[in-house]
Amino acid sequence: MRAEAARLEAQRAEQVRLIMLEASRQEQAKRARLEAARQEQIERAAAEAAAKQAAERLEAARAEAARVEAAHAEATRQELAQQAKQETARQEAARLEALRQEAMRQAAVRAEAARLEAQRQEQATQAKLEAARVEAQQREAARQEALRQEAARMEAARLAAARIEAARAEAARAEAARVAEAQRQELAKQAKQEAARQEAIRQEQAKLETARLAAQQREAARQESLRQEAQQRETARQEALRQEALQREAARQEALKQEVARQEAARQEAAKQEVARQDAARQDAAKQEAARQQQARLEQAQREKAEYEAKREERLKEIGKQLALEAAQRDAAANRTTGAPLPSASSLRRGWLFGRTDANADLVAYAEAVAKKIEMNMTFATVREAAKQPHIHPTVTIAIRSDGTVEKVTFTVSSGVHALDDAIRKVIADQRLFGPFPPALARQYDVIEIRRIWVIDTAIRLQ
Repeated sequence: MRAEAARLEAQRAEQVRLIMLEASRQEQAKRARLEAARQEQIERAAAEAAAKQAAERLEAARAEAARVEAAHAEATRQELAQQAKQETARQEAARLEALRQEAMRQAAVRAEAARLEAQRQEQATQAKLEAARVEAQQREAARQEALRQEAARMEAARLAAARIEAARAEAARAEAARVAEAQRQELAKQAKQEAARQEAIRQEQAKLETARLAAQQREAARQESLRQEAQQRETARQEALRQEALQREAARQEALKQEVARQEAARQEAAKQEVARQDAARQDAAKQEAARQQQARLEQAQREKAEYEAKREERLKEIGKQLALEAAQRDAAANRTTGAPLPSASSLRRGWLFGRTDANADLVAYAEAVAKKIEMNMTFATVREAAKQPHIHPTVTIAIRSDGTVEKVTFTVSSGVHALDDAIRKVIADQRLFGPFPPALARQYDVIEIRRIWVIDTAIRLQ
C-alpha cells in the first residue's frame, strides 16, 4: 500500500516536473520572441532615422537651388544697371554674361543632378520604409500567432495538470478506501485471534487446575508418608532419650561429687583473685584520677592560652591599626612637605588577619578560602595518628605571597606534640598553591599573614 502510494506520488511529481519544464521552455521562447520584437523596433527606428536624414539632405539641396536663383536675379539686376550707365563696359558685360550663363548652366546641371539624386534617394527611402512596414506587419502577425499558440499550449498544460491532479485525487481516494478496508479486515482478524487466544487461555487454565488438584493429592499422600515416618522416628528418639537420661543421671551423680570438690577449690581461688582484683582496681582508680587531673590541667591551660591569645590578637590588631595610622600620618606629612599625592591602600604591602574578622572584606574572603581548602582537601589522614596523643589546640600563622605560594609557617602556640606540629606543616606544604590574590587584594598587599587556631579531633577545623 505504501509502495503504491509512493509510486503514485513519484509519478505525480514527475508529471509536475515535466509541466514545469514545458512552462520554462515556453517562457524562454516567449522571451526570445520579445527580444526579436525589440530588435525589430530598433531596426524600424534606424530606418526612420535614415529616412529623416534623406529628407534633410533633400531640403538642403532645395535651399541651395533657391540661393543660386536669388544670386542669379541679383546679377541680372546689376547687369542691366551697368548697361544703362556704362556702354563702354558692354564687352566686359558680355564676357561676364557668358561666364554667368556658364555658371548658371553648371549650377542648373548641378541642381538638376542633386534633384534627381534626391528624388532617387527619396524613392529608395520610400521603398525601404514600405518594405519595413510590410515586414513589421508580418512580424506582428507572426507574434500574434505565436502568442495564440502559446496561450493554447498553456491552456493545454493547465488542462493536463488538472487531469493529473484529478487522477491523483481519485487514486488517493481509492487508496484511502483500500486502506480502510484493509484496516477493517485486520481488526476482524485481530478479533478472531483474540477469541482464539482467550479460548487457549481458558483451556490452559483448565489444564493447570487439573494439574494443581493432582499435585495437591500427591502432596497429601507425601505429607501422610512423612507423618508416619516422623512418628516412627519420634518413638525411636524417645527411647534413645530415655536411655541417654539414665546414663546422664549416673554421670551427673558422679559429676556432682567432682563439682563439689571443684567448687571448693574454685572458691578458694576466687577469694585469692578477688583480693588481687580489688588491689588492681585501687591502682587503676588512682591512675584514672591522676589522668583526669592531668586532662583538667591541660584543658585549663588551653582555656587560659585561648583567652590569652584572644586578648593578644586584639592587642595586635590595635597595634597594627595604630602602626598603619601612624605610617599613613607620616606619609601624609612627608607628602605635604614634598607636594606628593596622599598614599593609597596599595602602599600597605603586608597585611595581617588574626582571627576571622577584619574591616577588609577581600582579606577576610581570601582567608576563608584558604581555610576551606585546608579543611575540605582530605588532609586529616596526615595528622590522624599524631592527633591521638594528648595535645592542646595549636595557633598557626601562615604567610602567603600574592601568587599563592607559602612564604613561611609559624607556630604562635604549639600543640605540645612535635609530631603533630610537623604533620600540620606537611598539611600546609601539600596544598602547594592557595591561589593568587584577587586583583583588589593584590593591589593592596604583597604578603598576607593569616593566624588561626587549629582544632583537630575527627577532622581539621580552623577557628
